[in-house]
Amino acid sequence: MTWQSRGSESRLYNARDCVPSTAVTDPVRNTTDALASVHAGNFPGLLQALKGSLLATTFQKKMLIVVRSDAAALHTHFVALERPMGLAADAKRLYVGTSHSVYEFRNLPVIASRFDPSAGHDAVYLKRNEHVTGSIDVHEIAFAGDECWYVNTLFSCLCTLDAEHSFVPRWRPPFVTGYAPEDRCHLNGMAIVEGRPRYVTALGASNAPQGWRDNKRAGGILVDVDSGQVIVRGLSMPHSPRWYRGRLWLLESGRGSLATVDLATGKVETIIQLPGFTRGLDFCGPLAFVGLSQLRASNPFTDIPLTDQNPDRASGIWVVNIESGKTVAFLRFSAAIEEIFAVQLLRGVMFPHIVERDAEILGSMWALPPAAMENVEFSPE
Repeated sequence: MTWQSRGSESRLYNARDCVPSTAVTDPVRNTTDALASVHAGNFPGLLQALKGSLLATTFQKKMLIVVRSDAAALHTHFVALERPMGLAADAKRLYVGTSHSVYEFRNLPVIASRFDPSAGHDAVYLKRNEHVTGSIDVHEIAFAGDECWYVNTLFSCLCTLDAEHSFVPRWRPPFVTGYAPEDRCHLNGMAIVEGRPRYVTALGASNAPQGWRDNKRAGGILVDVDSGQVIVRGLSMPHSPRWYRGRLWLLESGRGSLATVDLATGKVETIIQLPGFTRGLDFCGPLAFVGLSQLRASNPFTDIPLTDQNPDRASGIWVVNIESGKTVAFLRFSAAIEEIFAVQLLRGVMFPHIVERDAEILGSMWALPPAAMENVEFSPE
């Protein structure tokens, strides 16, 4: 499914250094569809300048969202998946954690060449594998060197996968005494430093089943994976820790903020507060791409500072200049999409297509090793 909004072409971004030259431009609106969105007029030009596209997941709506620009148009393409949450992607591969599996997609250029050229796809990600993990509540996923690591929230650990097992536990917080499907601390986020997991976030330092819920407003922690020590306490529902430009960044979701952490002192500095529950973070140049969720009154996470301070919350992707602390663009979804979990910029891929359930495509698209492709031939009719 694809929806698009159109507006005047943006010339506001310097493609060389990706620095916005002005603030948010007038919004472009598309209100004719159930999954409609509103975006700043400069958003398509921003993606054009970055030579990239955006991926996001919404487990509430069971969709992987692909945000692509085509000159003045912004396309939001929706791929149905069963409760997608964490994702990790680059120009070659895409991993998505779902309700009970991890999906592996591969970008196959030979497949892209078989599509209608007018579609403009510069990448086609085809599902290659599905690893059944069981219902382990996979949260963030990240590439670490040659491995792909997963936050296993239900079992309170970091894990990898192999061909024989549901998952392979690799690390757990020292205060969690064993592996059990009890979500003891709500481990949720993972920062990769120099090719390995180094920092994680959790909503509480608890060893009891669902114990983190006792103080979700201000019980969040940041933990050093190497030492097992808690570096920062008192965070409001922290998510999405990232190591960028020699600093540790995270989202205090309960406050709707993007912040940095001084690892020596534990001091947290808020860069900007945004109009939603912040979760999902990526960077490019001076820009941060931040996911926002509305959090309706029925959500169990609503008893937090954000809901006290801001009743009019948004769901979408906000772009922030981390040097100025200002919003420079936004993509706001309609009321149908209430929550965003993961956000990632797909660098070097401007108009990807993702194939998961299309029987016609899956039944007629073959990708062989290059040596074998040289010997492919078809008999004349």
